Amino acid sequence: MENKRKTSTVDMEALQPKLIVGIGGSAGALNAYKALMVAMPLNTGIAFVIISHMNPIAHSHLAKILARYTKMTVLVAEMYLPILANHVYVTPPDSDLFIEDYKFKVVNPRSQRNKQIDIFFSSLAEAMGRRAIGIIFSGYDGDGTNGCKHIKENGGKTFAQDISAEIDSMPLSAQASGCVDFVMPVDKIPDKLKSLADAIEI
Repeated sequence: MENKRKTSTVDMEALQPKLIVGIGGSAGALNAYKALMVAMPLNTGIAFVIISHMNPIAHSHLAKILARYTKMTVLVAEMYLPILANHVYVTPPDSDLFIEDYKFKVVNPRSQRNKQIDIFFSSLAEAMGRRAIGIIFSGYDGDGTNGCKHIKENGGKTFAQDISAEIDSMPLSAQASGCVDFVMPVDKIPDKLKSLADAIEI
């Protein structure tokens, strides 16, 4: 029994992601999500969490849509669901999402309108430190900017979509704060993420 427990622990550690990448988007971000999934290699050791503004009463089909664009497993985040490498997670509607010990904590209904990205990025920063990544895609207003600041303060890296963003308010807000490390088109992000993951030793 002792050997089985040891093996189980080792297996779980092997499944833990090198990096957890939070991806925030709103209006116009769907095409960016698709493009990133298409361009992202399968076995990078990274976990992706997509925080997308959605109508609280709407049923989200985002996970099903994105599953068509990647061979990674795509799941809707739920309470205590483990966060595994080479998986993609989508926030459930009308919820605030947090990370605790490589598992999700889901709180609903959401506490504020269109602050889900800041809330998740801040939790991600606290949980993962230098192994937290924040990416801001297309959208209105400034959700995600404060979250990116927290990620930077805790040693992580941040990205903003460049002029290719369909709606540039969210990425420009993040850039204006001075807390964005990389500004680039979506198809250039995977190579940079892979290089960051390769440099991490768990």
